[in-house]
Amino acid sequence: MEKTIFQEKKISKAYIVLSLPLVMSMVVSLVYNLADTFFVAQTNNTDLVAGVSLGAPIFTLLMAFGNIFAQGGSSLISRLLGQQDKDNVRRVSSFSFYTAIITGAVIGILLLLLRTPALYMLGATGQTIAHASAYYTWLAIGAPVIVLSFVHSNLLRAEGLSKESMSGSVLGTVVNIVLDPILISVLGMGAAGAAIATVIGYLCTDVFLAVIVYKKSPNLSMQPKEIRIRGSFVGQILGIGIPAALVNVLQSISVILTNQFLLPYGNETIAAMGIAMKVSMIALLVIVGFCFGGSPLFGYYYGANNRERLQACFRFSFRFLIVIAAILTVLVCIAAPVLIRGMMDQESIIMHGTLMLRWQVLTMIFVAINTLITIICQSTGKIIPSFILSISRQGFVFVIVLLITSNLFGYGGVIRAQAIADIISAVMAVVIFAKVFGSYLKTDGEQKIAVPVSE
Repeated sequence: MEKTIFQEKKISKAYIVLSLPLVMSMVVSLVYNLADTFFVAQTNNTDLVAGVSLGAPIFTLLMAFGNIFAQGGSSLISRLLGQQDKDNVRRVSSFSFYTAIITGAVIGILLLLLRTPALYMLGATGQTIAHASAYYTWLAIGAPVIVLSFVHSNLLRAEGLSKESMSGSVLGTVVNIVLDPILISVLGMGAAGAAIATVIGYLCTDVFLAVIVYKKSPNLSMQPKEIRIRGSFVGQILGIGIPAALVNVLQSISVILTNQFLLPYGNETIAAMGIAMKVSMIALLVIVGFCFGGSPLFGYYYGANNRERLQACFRFSFRFLIVIAAILTVLVCIAAPVLIRGMMDQESIIMHGTLMLRWQVLTMIFVAINTLITIICQSTGKIIPSFILSISRQGFVFVIVLLITSNLFGYGGVIRAQAIADIISAVMAVVIFAKVFGSYLKTDGEQKIAVPVSE
């Protein structure tokens, strides 16, 4: 598999083969999120819906910790595979596997110990505390399972087993969707049932992917005796993984800030923005999936010092992503009123939501450029550039833009803030890409010079 994907196939074919399963798994995850919301809402218990919603940041936290070892480990493994260092690939994969389990267990214990103050900090009240506590408790108990689920799905893609990774994700999602109505409504478990279904779904993913690693992976390991790795490798995993994890946290923060700035304009604008963001997420996930699909190739060719194929991979990925982003932008902008109406048939929501949705996707090309360059930096072990880009688009750039535009243009400034931040972040990304890879790419593709795995 590794030789076929990384060495024999055309760049375009290899990129698509690795990307499509990831895009499909992301779309399936989005469908699950919508279905999960649907089954909870079918109880017609607003306190239950609110209680489950209050637990969303806990899941985001667990996902962020999982991505530290998932993306940090997969980036390093791609480069090690390029250098044909199979021994250290096994060690890094074993380290990522067991460290994720231990980290999840520690987080779960802390969450249980801090349950009461954490719930009130999340916004639980007398009406929602029981539902929020039940959901929170089971997520905390399942923390090791949830954190671990992100690791093998990423590590398998790093060695070219993208279809197998997708199968594990789809399996967990299907199990979750099947269990949701049974546990929530049939057995009357409410919020606890929703959380238990989530944990069992991720457990199925973990078991399935562990079997794939054991039976089909030629490089990855789950042997405890291979858990020890170099300090520089730990630095690489954390240096790449932590910025990648910050993206999840910053997404939540940007939503909270946007809602706070929309509050003076009425709850309808907040509802409309929430719907617009969910709809735009469909296009965003497609972009992110195709960007991440090239990650194993970037890391492998960089680790192998194969400039010719790395240059070809850069050229194809930029052209391909720009075309995909442009098509998605046109389609969503045209269909915006229909998409918003499909979520909520209320004229004021449709009016606000249509405008918001169009501004959310209008700069999708810039989002694609920024995301792709961020992933290239992560894949090739560029820690500082990766960190800067990870905290820019929905981090410091967005906050600065939101403060300025809301003061200057009011409501219009709030709904345009993300689009402006997208453009600025993309320009930053291009400048960083030129600085980091300019001299490397100017060199003849046939020339080979040592490129260390950890820098």
